[in-house]
Amino acid sequence: MEVFVVSLLNGLVYGMLLFMLASGLTLILSMMGVLNFAHASAYMLGAYFAYTISVHIGFWPALVIAPLLCGLIGAAIEMWGLRRVHRNGHIAELLFTFGLALIIEKVVQMTWGLLPVPYRVPELLDFPLFRIYGTQFPAYRAFMLAISALMFGAIWLGLTRTRVGLVIQAALTHPDMASALGHNVPRIFTLVFAAGTALAGLAGVIGGNYQVTEPAMAFTMGPIVFVVVVFGGLGSLTGCFIASILMGLIQTFAVVFDVSLADLLAKFGFTVTSSTPFAEVLNVTLPRVGALLPFLLLVLILVFRPRGLMGTRDT
Repeated sequence: MEVFVVSLLNGLVYGMLLFMLASGLTLILSMMGVLNFAHASAYMLGAYFAYTISVHIGFWPALVIAPLLCGLIGAAIEMWGLRRVHRNGHIAELLFTFGLALIIEKVVQMTWGLLPVPYRVPELLDFPLFRIYGTQFPAYRAFMLAISALMFGAIWLGLTRTRVGLVIQAALTHPDMASALGHNVPRIFTLVFAAGTALAGLAGVIGGNYQVTEPAMAFTMGPIVFVVVVFGGLGSLTGCFIASILMGLIQTFAVVFDVSLADLLAKFGFTVTSSTPFAEVLNVTLPRVGALLPFLLLVLILVFRPRGLMGTRDT
């Protein structure tokens, strides 16, 4: 019971971190149709910016300044890069953002080095909030859950209950009509891209000291974020939220429970021996394939439900 409860809480924390990162990509991909391979690089920049700022003036100013810096970088990328590349189609956008991700990684390596930086949890939150069967649950993880929940509520309310959100949705679904009504559609695209990049930066600020801040962190988180966005469904923030929690729980529990298909078959009276067909496959334990499970779910969702769990259109 102890292992289950602790794993459940850790899975929720990791899932909410995925949501913080994936929510920005959901805005960009579902509303603008831009497959932004550099999105996880903004997550990495947010972590490094927060580390540098926290060294000089503390974590709490970094919590505000680092996402704003990432948002400004995102606005510059959209205005002077993607806007020019957009006329050449999605392949050009994909190659542009992929090259941009490689450039950002090299810039990070030249600026902060190849080794992880000592980005620490703030002292104010560096204590156990409570104990579960003798296992401590850090206060910082509860802080991560709270920030993620507030982000989800703010984005949802902003897009569905405010005039700005309605204008953004109108510009992204019917740009010609929005332009005829006097709205600056290119500026709205810049706003959406900057907001999505800022959300990724905020995820980096929150997650950089929860995990490890190092130059490979973008390529570690990037693939799973695309799985979350596609699995949840394009155009659905709620689907992104559900998929994030699901992927977080799957990856967490897959590491904890050391079982295999052979163990499950043994409970039904079937013993797997060395002479059993596919014995090696049946004896593979769950932790060894845990990292592959989200991608297996991605393949299945694309085959049987291309629009994802709650998507509004096919992927």
